Amino acid sequence: QVQLVESGGGLVQAGGSLRLSCAASGIIFSVNTMGWYRQAPGKQRELVADITSTGSTKYADSVKGRFTISRDNARNTVYLQMNSLKPEDTGVYYCKAHRVITSRPWDYWGQGTQVTVSS
Repeated sequence: QVQLVESGGGLVQAGGSLRLSCAASGIIFSVNTMGWYRQAPGKQRELVADITSTGSTKYADSVKGRFTISRDNARNTVYLQMNSLKPEDTGVYYCKAHRVITSRPWDYWGQGTQVTVSS
């Protein structure tokens, strides 16, 4: 059974920092691309950052220079360090594991963790 469990969300003032963690089980973590997505109220879920099995990273323009994604394959965990937080970073943050097997994508999602940035 695949499980992705996010933690580290909370309430923080603008300019502050949070570190999100996502612990995975039931998958071969090291071969998956791991991603962080967020969904603000009334908006679609959007990619924040992802990191491939080889360590290549991609960021949304809105978080470049402020957020850093990293992974620890020994701990089956992916992190999102969020600095200089803004009110517009508020939303539910979800972790996703992605892998393509014989041309078919396999995606697994966590339950999400709330991040609220006050002005």
